Amino acid sequence: MDEKFNEATRNRPEGDRPVDSPLILIDLPSCIRQIKSEKAWKENDRNSITLFKSVKMRIVLVALHKKAEMSTEHPDNVLSLQLISGKLQLQANNETVQVRKSQVVALHDKIPYRLEAVKKSIFILTLSD
Repeated sequence: MDEKFNEATRNRPEGDRPVDSPLILIDLPSCIRQIKSEKAWKENDRNSITLFKSVKMRIVLVALHKKAEMSTEHPDNVLSLQLISGKLQLQANNETVQVRKSQVVALHDKIPYRLEAVKKSIFILTLSD
């Protein structure tokens, strides 16, 4: 297996962080501090960082300001969402659920959803085929 690293960008000039390797240890507090310190967090309603990305799975740390929304009409992936802090409202499959700290939500593929941050929130989004 070839190791893959993120590339440096204007928003993240340090680059060179592994995103696909046989073993990746992720320091969540450090990643949370990073996305909250970036210009994108200060100027937009969200910021995120890809923690792991392979052919079959992607793990993304997402931070949303209060009232920020995410949605999709045609999701191709099974997903799980683990809330680290804050409060989210998820609408999917004709249901609405409140997601609180330390809770996990899972959705099958092909289920459209709408997610809104009731409070400033940070969560781990995992997408898999």
